[in-house]
Amino acid sequence: MAKNTEDLRQRRPQQPVIDAFDRKILAALAADSSQSYARLGETVGLSAPAVHERVRRLRQSGTIKGVHAALDGAALGKPLLAFVHVEAAGWGKSERLMQVLRFPEVEEMHSVAGDASVLFKVRIASPQALEAFLSQIHAVPGVTGTRSYIALSTYLERPVQAGVTDSWPDMHLPE
Repeated sequence: MAKNTEDLRQRRPQQPVIDAFDRKILAALAADSSQSYARLGETVGLSAPAVHERVRRLRQSGTIKGVHAALDGAALGKPLLAFVHVEAAGWGKSERLMQVLRFPEVEEMHSVAGDASVLFKVRIASPQALEAFLSQIHAVPGVTGTRSYIALSTYLERPVQAGVTDSWPDMHLPE
């Protein structure tokens, strides 16, 4: 007898329809999330109550995940930005590897395709602090290696953008 496993699958919530006004509101909030609904309304061409309702719906749907302050790493004593690729035997995301998320230096952790299993973005105080972080990674059973990339300059760092490129232009580079 076949067993019904339909209820075991995780179903994705239905994505909300995002229209041009929503994208304008999201872009304005991404640029300055402290704006009033009246100011947002002036920017996008809607009334303050209409903007309020749209923002409420976007929050409720999870499109707006939260409002965050953009902190300066150097001002907080963490001037070094590094990306750490973790190579692991088998699936890299283990309970033990997830424990390094408790360190405030870890800003992001991604499961990735390619020769690495996991990618960390860390903002850290010094090369010595990065070495200490790497020792934590290497202590995890199954980790076979790491590669670290230290950012010398950052040309662009921004949150998710509201816009979507509908048609990618041909890039003709000078010869």
